[in-house]
Amino acid sequence: MDTPSPDFAALHASFTALRDDLSREIIGQTGLVERLLVALLADGHLLVEGAPGLAKTTAVRALAARLEADFARVQFTPDLLPADLTGTEVWRPQDGRFEFQPGPIFHSILLADEINRAPAKVQSALLEAMGERQVTVGRQTYALPALFLVMATQNPIEQEGTFPLPEAQLDRFLMHVRIGYPQADAETAILRLARARARDAMEGAAAPPLRIAQAEVMAARGAVLDVHVAPALERYIVELVLASREPARYDAALARRIAWGASPRGSIALERCARARAWLDGRDFATPEDVRAIAPDVLRHRVLPSYEATAEGWDGERLVAELLLRVPLP
Repeated sequence: MDTPSPDFAALHASFTALRDDLSREIIGQTGLVERLLVALLADGHLLVEGAPGLAKTTAVRALAARLEADFARVQFTPDLLPADLTGTEVWRPQDGRFEFQPGPIFHSILLADEINRAPAKVQSALLEAMGERQVTVGRQTYALPALFLVMATQNPIEQEGTFPLPEAQLDRFLMHVRIGYPQADAETAILRLARARARDAMEGAAAPPLRIAQAEVMAARGAVLDVHVAPALERYIVELVLASREPARYDAALARRIAWGASPRGSIALERCARARAWLDGRDFATPEDVRAIAPDVLRHRVLPSYEATAEGWDGERLVAELLLRVPLP
């Protein structure tokens, strides 16, 4: 590995401090913290699925508090309208004209809480903005901030009164992350942190969090693009994605279980996330382990099980695990 430049070292030190600071607040969810930072560095969006109370909302709030960026939270409900998210034109009688009032989507960090509770029109308004990085109202198009990250949440418990995201819209998310309950020692630490926070709130004492400027985020994104991906690793990424489309080359039984494979968005996302993970680890080159570690989150919502597989209890995550077993390492 080449000796890191001072700029690399300084940027990496800032993000290492950010990761450590977030991990002290989001206890027992190291995977979620890493995926949040990978999404930030890879300039993508995150869908997080987990039971209520697992710090999904706390995580994105904590990240936003440590960035030089504005934050908005939208609670998705069945009666939400697209204009509640994107904004709308308001008539100004004193001026005799309409004036656009931006909605919460124009914030740099947006938490779309329980996205599957809103109807398809609202979901489409959000996902179009995620893909195009702009919002069109009437005949006018408005650009979104250069730093724009959406973290959407959904919980797998309640199905009544929800509107599951269509697969084509799920594809707009860079990663689909699933989180579980913390271990006993982590939950003990959570109790102690909650007591300390309650005491600080009563006493009015709160340590100012670490702050990272937007210029540092953009510089770090540039550094991530400079992370070396060897041609053999590129072929491995492409083979993984091609195997999801042509599984019969590896296993006939697996071919019956995969209805649709990942699109080129999957290979692009896999490479970007592998680069970001390598950079966070302090390396200027990506390895097969980076690809294998991030592949379940990048591909589980892009590899769709057949009806037969669903009836047998298979889902995208299990299919991706099987692909990782069958595609040879470079």
